[in-house]
Amino acid sequence: MTSSAFSSLTHEDLLALSLTLDDSWRAWIETNIERGCSPASIAKVLADNKKLPSKYLPAVRPNITNDDENFVNIDGHVVQVVCTLKSPRVVVFDNLLTQAECDELIALADGRLERGKVVDEKTGNSRLHAHRSSDNAQFTLGEFEVIDRVERRLAALLNWPVENGEGLQVLRYQKGGEYRPHFDYFGDSVGGRKHLEVGGQRVGTCVMYLSDVQAGGGTSFPSVGMEVKPKKGGAVFFADVDEQGDVDKLTLHAGVPVITGVKFIATKWVRERPYRRES
Repeated sequence: MTSSAFSSLTHEDLLALSLTLDDSWRAWIETNIERGCSPASIAKVLADNKKLPSKYLPAVRPNITNDDENFVNIDGHVVQVVCTLKSPRVVVFDNLLTQAECDELIALADGRLERGKVVDEKTGNSRLHAHRSSDNAQFTLGEFEVIDRVERRLAALLNWPVENGEGLQVLRYQKGGEYRPHFDYFGDSVGGRKHLEVGGQRVGTCVMYLSDVQAGGGTSFPSVGMEVKPKKGGAVFFADVDEQGDVDKLTLHAGVPVITGVKFIATKWVRERPYRRES
């Protein structure tokens, strides 16, 4: 987490906080204030050493609103919360999309689908990889009315700005199609840093199921032994970072091979800052 995340804190806040800490940390805070260190730089050190209470930590990942209830009403569209997992942060939804919206997204992707690629860690460019066997169609933010509607619904559901998201991606997995275990967040590599420059880290992923699948095709989280079965209109959201903004390795996930049928999904990645697509 960078010091800019604590830009709202003041020296007075830190002095008040110091009263709750032991003598050594209290003296350290007072000394650094006298030296003219910025509140943000002091707060970062405290956060790195687990001395900053959670109320001072910035929001670093999307929050599902009202996830302790069974339903979330977004402008008249009722989304069902099926289940939640705390670590990693996973929420399964039903009726996130209507049946008609699913069909429309599939129709829009028709004619635009091409072989899916992965991010090359060395260059940051996209390349084919045997671990991913899908066909993808990429859209820009709000490119079509249905996409704009879905993106705004997701923004309200996640309490995260529309502009802090990558364009929607529709994927098709045919029989045998899969995406082997991987992370969605960007690592500290040349390729990863290139993507971090255009909106920061991926802080959340939402996989929306556009079709039912007769057999296979689930989304698995092998680190916690969880698998979400595809259901048309349903979705699974997971936070790619923890509450401190650090990448969460428990979010290792996979697209299970399709055994019978065809799987269509729409994927939405949300970033920590407004996203601008690479030229």
